Amino acid sequence: MNTEFLNSIIQRQNQQQVVPSNQMIANWAQSLLNLIFPERGASTNYNQEVLKGVFFELKEELQLILKSTKACNKNQYKEISDAFFDVLPEVYRKLNTDLISIVEGDPAAKSEFEIIRCYPGFFAIAMYRFAHELHLLDVPHIPRIITEYAHTVTGIDIHPAAQIGEYLYIDHGTGLVIGETTVIGNHVKLYQGVTLGALSVDKAKANSKRHPTIGNHVIIYSGATILGGETIIGDHSIIGGNVWLTRSVPEGSTVYHQAEIKIKESKKE
Repeated sequence: MNTEFLNSIIQRQNQQQVVPSNQMIANWAQSLLNLIFPERGASTNYNQEVLKGVFFELKEELQLILKSTKACNKNQYKEISDAFFDVLPEVYRKLNTDLISIVEGDPAAKSEFEIIRCYPGFFAIAMYRFAHELHLLDVPHIPRIITEYAHTVTGIDIHPAAQIGEYLYIDHGTGLVIGETTVIGNHVKLYQGVTLGALSVDKAKANSKRHPTIGNHVIIYSGATILGGETIIGDHSIIGGNVWLTRSVPEGSTVYHQAEIKIKESKKE
């Protein structure tokens, strides 16, 4: 083989940032989700002592992941792990609001069990909520690995830094993109193919607000694209399918894309 090619790979090996495998991190996040929502796994009957023990094992596993991630703050992996598990009851509460929004909003949803076990939207939201808390604790790499795993599994791409309120409803979700500086209020419904993105991909604007702000009680239908950090969608607005928006709309707006559809019937002989 070409020597220059081999040396290039060796150089990359020497420069590599040490992080546990993506699969190990994803397995930890899924194990945590399966524990707090036992509907996702086989039947269990834990008492409080056993449950505390399982949580302790997952906390120690997170400590190991953090300790093995060399970019993490030195010797702070235990404090970070403790802080994450301290806020876990609040994360659980928020996830239950998301669950309620799907139960009440989707006519096809037959039960909470079905949503927890089957719905990609709920899975993607859960992975985001775990990742977001780790992001707030300044953990490098791991939050993005968790949300990108969910992206791979569900087709739903939520950046861990996005700020999302309670009662989030994602229906179907395939192709949904929520960018890094997006802010989403409470009781928001998002359908498949929605993009909440940046108006510009200029690298110089990396630290600025590049993605839109979505108010409370907003519905955004499939295929809609909303771009720009200064774009604000007012409370109680409805954004129709295939709409392209780069400017703000006031509270209570209805925005729709009007396309002309023609049907031409073939002549029967």
